[in-house]
Amino acid sequence: MATAFGDRLVAAGREYGRLCVGIDPHAALLEAWGLADTVDGLRAFSEICVEAFAGRVALVKPQVAFYERFGAAGFAVLEDTLASIRGRDTLVVADAKRGDIGSTMAGYAAAWLAPGGPLEADALTLTPYLGVGSLEPAIALAGEHGKGVFVMAANSNPEAEAFQASRIDGRMVSQRMVDECAAYNGGGGVGHVGVVVGATVAAPPALGGLNAPVLMPGVGAQGASMADAAAIAGDAAHLVFPSVSRSVLGAGPDVAELRKRVADLQEQAKP
Repeated sequence: MATAFGDRLVAAGREYGRLCVGIDPHAALLEAWGLADTVDGLRAFSEICVEAFAGRVALVKPQVAFYERFGAAGFAVLEDTLASIRGRDTLVVADAKRGDIGSTMAGYAAAWLAPGGPLEADALTLTPYLGVGSLEPAIALAGEHGKGVFVMAANSNPEAEAFQASRIDGRMVSQRMVDECAAYNGGGGVGHVGVVVGATVAAPPALGGLNAPVLMPGVGAQGASMADAAAIAGDAAHLVFPSVSRSVLGAGPDVAELRKRVADLQEQAKP
């Protein structure tokens, strides 16, 4: 049986530091790097990021939307980027935020998590607001093949915070999401059904019972610090991976500068 994704990610965190670095090739950043807002620019940007981050960080997170906007040609670049990162023994999460029911959810799962597929990633972000149970096809396929999922639980945009901090039967919606995900992670080791909890969330859910990875965006350009992430993590610090994008990518396109920015953040992430 394949090693659980959670165990693989925690091990990578011990080796490289608990940091997730995003690849976000939006138009303004392509321009800042002196690249055209074209498929060729997208490919050049992605290749620089792979060279800078692969084999040096625990987790890399391409934002699927910035590839999807170029249609089939963009997805071809994404396929190559995912394969290149994984080919360098680096874990990669596709930030696609998929969510649906039944056979449609199974289709998304097969696209991103099935071994040998052109879009194969080690993990996938999911949106649970058709119910965490609706994600079962992806959760099951991920578990079968040593993959992982990250379920949106507490996002930092104002609209999400207003909803996710609301209470049902005395429990915040975000806490309910964390608790339902925790139920999938029984047994030994670190489970594969993780959650996303923003580092800027005013009322974050408790993470103590999860025993699975936590992806924590919001550090850097969005205003949170590594200390903020650590405060939310509490006793679950070994499971929490702060996610940074713009605060690192602003150092590009120079590979050495990108690596330096990552190294500085990795140092801050040490206990």
